[in-house]
Amino acid sequence: MPLESQFQARLIKELKRLFPGCIVLKNDPNYLQGMPDLTILYKTYWAVLEVKRSADEPRRPNQEYYVDLLNDMSFAAIIYPENKLDVLDALSHAFGVGR
Repeated sequence: MPLESQFQARLIKELKRLFPGCIVLKNDPNYLQGMPDLTILYKTYWAVLEVKRSADEPRRPNQEYYVDLLNDMSFAAIIYPENKLDVLDALSHAFGVGR
């Protein structure tokens, strides 16, 4: 099983390939506890992703709260290798991009 940082690095490359010109920001985990790891800015859209190395990885306090809150605003999800394709498909739909 890859480390979360390895999965995250590959994911960032894939996001940049899927959404040319997007900006991917790594959020500071010490600034706001539970805020998702990545913010993606693409054209007039934005999304946040909480990256986990597996579906079984435990959630930290407030992570699900912020994912739910931000998903109501735009798009937010918890992503891990087992659901990556589904999340990227949903994100493409939210960004108005066909995959």
